[in-house]
Amino acid sequence: MIDRYTSREMKTLWSERQKLESWLEVELAVAETQSVLGIIPKSMYGQMKRQGRVNSRRAEAIEKVTNHDVIAFVSSTAESMGRAGRYLHYGLTSSDVVDTAQSLRLRQASDLITLQLRRLDRALAKQARKYRDTAMIGRSHGVHAEPLTWGLKLAVFLMELRRQAERFENARRGVEVCKLSGAVGTYANQDPRVEARVAKKLQLLPELPATQIVARDRHAAYVSALAQLGGTLENIALEIRHLHRTEVQEVEEFFAKGQKGSSAMPHKRNPILCERITGLARLLRGYAGAALENMALWHERDISHSSVERMILPDATATLEYQLSLTAKVMENLQVYPGQMKKNLGLTYGLFHSQQVMLALVEKGMDRDQAYRLVQRLAQRAGQDGRAFREVVGQDREIQSRLSPQHIEKCFDLHYHLKQIKNIFRRLGLSAGR
Repeated sequence: MIDRYTSREMKTLWSERQKLESWLEVELAVAETQSVLGIIPKSMYGQMKRQGRVNSRRAEAIEKVTNHDVIAFVSSTAESMGRAGRYLHYGLTSSDVVDTAQSLRLRQASDLITLQLRRLDRALAKQARKYRDTAMIGRSHGVHAEPLTWGLKLAVFLMELRRQAERFENARRGVEVCKLSGAVGTYANQDPRVEARVAKKLQLLPELPATQIVARDRHAAYVSALAQLGGTLENIALEIRHLHRTEVQEVEEFFAKGQKGSSAMPHKRNPILCERITGLARLLRGYAGAALENMALWHERDISHSSVERMILPDATATLEYQLSLTAKVMENLQVYPGQMKKNLGLTYGLFHSQQVMLALVEKGMDRDQAYRLVQRLAQRAGQDGRAFREVVGQDREIQSRLSPQHIEKCFDLHYHLKQIKNIFRRLGLSAGR
């Protein structure tokens, strides 16, 4: 996913250069703390800070010999520090640096994701308020059910997005940890105060207790949260794709000037961004599966998770950031057709009023099952004959014996279905502002 679709900030964050820079940030934070605690000379830390530089080419050359990226980094960086270089990586193991630095990069990636989350939240909230009272048919099993509004449908998506955002916030805090406890987590070669102070300096939480690494249940929860967020975006995109269909055409993904939908058919206007959003959700679920597999490692650590994370963490964060930006773009520019929504409401000749008729009969003393079977029979007749359901109901003698013309008229009031919409929006805090 680290390609032309990835934002410049996300691409830079997961670059090889930035990885080494983040390692150096952790190493210097450790060295500074060690100098304050008297573990290493303060003069040596000062020289390390002044002279320490990442040399990615030199590190690459050393790694070809050592076949160990952290050793290559430490050796090449220590060369730039002169005599002070001997105190670089003092009392640390590779994963102390790698996992803590990874926490820093995951925090930055999460910040970029949060920006797009807020953008989509604003777009959904704006559209929900705008179309709060725009009536349309609701569907269950893909079949006409009862009316609702387009704004309410969007409000449902908005609340789901906000729940996912809360889960994401919890998960991101879970991976923002500092681990400096050594080869098997015992602090044998590192004062525990170093970890505590470095964690505070880097605004991370200490991983306590630890093995050689940060526990991977944290990362499994994080990538799973990304996948869940992607699932919500897929849910939104799938609804738009269904409503975009020619037979429905209640909303339409925007079509840019100069855009073409088909190499063969000039008339085509396809929901390609929503289809892309759907496909990306599948990738995220795959990444979540890999992150879950990373939880079980041999004893205090093996390296089987490392190769996986080098792929899935950059890709999963970049994929979700892009997927969020696509969904926000779709919502900000979505074409909505209230006239077509109104037209589609009439496709079933008013059959969506069937429950009102049934309940009116129950109120007048008819057994519920009897009322259900009567209304069902009349609904089927109206559908088969292509007649208005209201007309069929009004002409039925059994109904005439129970309901007055005025009562029947009341059963076919569209506003009956929408009378609680404003109240729902007030309960959600969507009447104005947020």
